[in-house]
Amino acid sequence: MNVTSSILKDVDLFRVLRRVNDRFLSVAIDASLVAEEKYMYLLGSPKLRTLAKALTPAFLRFGGTKQDFMIFTPQHDFSKSWNFPKKSALPQEDLCERLQLPSLLEKRLKEEWAQQEVLLQKEELDGIYKKVKFSEYAVDLLYSFANCSGFDLIFGLNALLRTGNSWDSKNAQMLLSYCESKAYNMSWELGNEPNSYEKKAGIRVDGYQLGLDFVHLRKILQESKLYHMTGLYGPDVGQPRDHRRDLLERFLESGAKTIDACTWHHYYVNGRDTSLEDFLDPEVLDTLAIKTNEVLQTIELVSPGKKVWLGETSSAYGGGALGLSDRFVAGFMWLDKLGLAAKLGLDVIIRQVLIGSGTYHLVDANLDPLPDYWLSVLYKRLVGPEVLNAAAFTSQGVEKRRLRVYLHCTNKRSSDFTRGAVTLFALNLSKSPARISLPTQISNSSVQAFVLESGDPGEEGLYSSSVRLNGEVLKMVDDRTLPPLQGVPLPPGERLNLPGFSFAFYVLKDARAPACR
Repeated sequence: MNVTSSILKDVDLFRVLRRVNDRFLSVAIDASLVAEEKYMYLLGSPKLRTLAKALTPAFLRFGGTKQDFMIFTPQHDFSKSWNFPKKSALPQEDLCERLQLPSLLEKRLKEEWAQQEVLLQKEELDGIYKKVKFSEYAVDLLYSFANCSGFDLIFGLNALLRTGNSWDSKNAQMLLSYCESKAYNMSWELGNEPNSYEKKAGIRVDGYQLGLDFVHLRKILQESKLYHMTGLYGPDVGQPRDHRRDLLERFLESGAKTIDACTWHHYYVNGRDTSLEDFLDPEVLDTLAIKTNEVLQTIELVSPGKKVWLGETSSAYGGGALGLSDRFVAGFMWLDKLGLAAKLGLDVIIRQVLIGSGTYHLVDANLDPLPDYWLSVLYKRLVGPEVLNAAAFTSQGVEKRRLRVYLHCTNKRSSDFTRGAVTLFALNLSKSPARISLPTQISNSSVQAFVLESGDPGEEGLYSSSVRLNGEVLKMVDDRTLPPLQGVPLPPGERLNLPGFSFAFYVLKDARAPACR
């Protein structure tokens, strides 16, 4: 079999190209989980909390299509301000233990949730958008999950509650008052993909008016003792197409000063008509740069210096691509997005979805981790927020497009590696193995290799729902324990071998990069 040889070039260990947020890789819980409130109790699963903790530090976004159809409907009479049950005096650890889901109830809920997912996906396909009522219990379960797992919660408010052309804030104010009474530290969004309101609800909201709605929300937050300095993010527009860029420009004209970061959504392909080849196509992966640069240009023009986030993102829109978005092959889109987005200067990426309807989740209906989950955990452990420059070229000096490489300082939170270590992560989109030669300044470093391959052999393995790390299939030891996720040491001076259709993290322990000390 042919082996593709590449040389790592343009490596700069002295300068940080970009620095992203410490919570760069963040996750979402889709608001579809609250379509029936009982499913929110899944957030009390000890197994799900174990999996969630390994993804921190991170933001946890609660939002999506259903958020603009959600009405806060408390079960107690909250008509008198501050007439709420007070926050429990139990210590946080005891509270987290107390709110855990009993195993028999978890088993039944998981079985019912698998059926509910099918129903929700059919509604999505048919374009059915029902109103959803949620109570204070759903908020308690969500906040407990975020807090006990170590996430920073961002709650998406309904922007389609409108009086005339303006946002009607009464329902949101009731929710905010409840959350404040419980001392729930959280951030906020208003609306999800306003560019599609006309399709979903027959309402067209102008970008300028949307900005005024955010001004109104910020004023409400500023009047709160707890939320006067809280984060507000938006407008969560879809990627640039037709009038969407105009909507973003108009929003920024009136609302830019109200938001802490400007959010937009990105998916590569339509989940209903995509293919395996799309997931491995360098040209498809490169479209992220085109769309990102369009958004960055728009924001820089109207609101220079504003942080930009991918507020919702995954491989394929429309709930994901069946048999692809939750399989091993999805990792190529996900890891490349993490590398390219950081290099382009996006500050945070929120992955759709940790749990929720669709086929792009990180854990399945049984709450078992899928390949992209393991990839995300390794990224969290090994990759730091400092982006360095690097590129892969063939010996003829031609950039290798099917071998994609990214270089960061190694995560300083990891006690296994010294300061000055760097992490190279690489994707091989070809079935032929690849060999990477390191440049002189780091060629003598000892290396820890974390090579991820499909759980099943051959090209059919791209459809696998399991993944091997250095040859061992990854699975939980038990519901409260992850496997150790250890690297394999490589001797200094050895070239890096990347099998066909695989990706890997290489920690160069003795790189002594000045930028990373």
